Amino acid sequence: MESTKVALGIDLGGTKTAFGFVNKKGKCYGVKSIPTNSHQPAKNLVKRIFDVYSDWIAKDKEKYQVMGIGIGAPNGNYFKGTIENPPNLRWGTTKMVELIEKDFDLPAVLTNDANAAAIGEQKFGAGKNLKNFIVITLGTGLGSGIVVDGRLVYGHDGFAGELGHMVVRPNGRLCGCGRRGCLETYASVSGIIRTVFELQANLPQDSKLRKIAYHDLDGEQIYKLAKEGDPLALKAFDETTRILGEGLATSVAHLSPEAIILFGGLSLAEEFIFKPTKQYLEKNLLTIFKNKVRIIPSALPPGDAAVMGAAALMWHELSLKKDNPKEK
Repeated sequence: MESTKVALGIDLGGTKTAFGFVNKKGKCYGVKSIPTNSHQPAKNLVKRIFDVYSDWIAKDKEKYQVMGIGIGAPNGNYFKGTIENPPNLRWGTTKMVELIEKDFDLPAVLTNDANAAAIGEQKFGAGKNLKNFIVITLGTGLGSGIVVDGRLVYGHDGFAGELGHMVVRPNGRLCGCGRRGCLETYASVSGIIRTVFELQANLPQDSKLRKIAYHDLDGEQIYKLAKEGDPLALKAFDETTRILGEGLATSVAHLSPEAIILFGGLSLAEEFIFKPTKQYLEKNLLTIFKNKVRIIPSALPPGDAAVMGAAALMWHELSLKKDNPKEK
């Protein structure tokens, strides 16, 4: 039986790390996950991934031919193969590609998690037929990946595309980056939770949200109550999409994308995210951009999306080398 060529995609997060095999057409052959244990050295995580991977391969020795490894990680630098001072990991700057290649004896490539999502959409998802688009990941924070003329934008240092850290409210909410008023402090799961508690302080309406403590509240609860017509939940979504639409209008002026793809936990609240964000986007666009930019959902399966994005990065790298052996 002929073995299936796959890439190993690794989604490295602050709490857990997921990984799985993905073929060139985007078929995912299962995802496994382990705790990241970021209080331990990065090399410990690499060893634990390798141990699970080795057992997996040993059981399916003839089934898979692993072509390489793609890694999506917070503050991942594509050019250097490093993870640099990520907010939820205690590693400082880590030469992750070097560690992975040493243990696995396979080529590896790394970028930040939002860029990996953009490559995943381009290879396997909603960006397949697009040359110019932006992926916005609406999770705990707000990440972004930008594709221009079919190529992911990295900038001169590997860190281009931090749209979550555009200042949309000068002297606004304190961000984890240390500055104030960043977009992700308003348009993200953590942002909408902060909005809920601000609204509770400033508005008189009765709401079931008032019975939930700050650290017990999550985005799914806000979405559920919005569906029930809770006035503060509805207002929270309205505030979130208004600020998101304003921020995206600025990005459209810079990039003129065909589409903006929304991805991640908050985007699952579809009826409270897509239509109002589009309305606020149009309201704030320059006339020359009006009615030209679609806002669409991710087309990657939610459970496997991050791993597929990381694997897509490796498949993209292999295609670059095939087309131009001198290019990284």
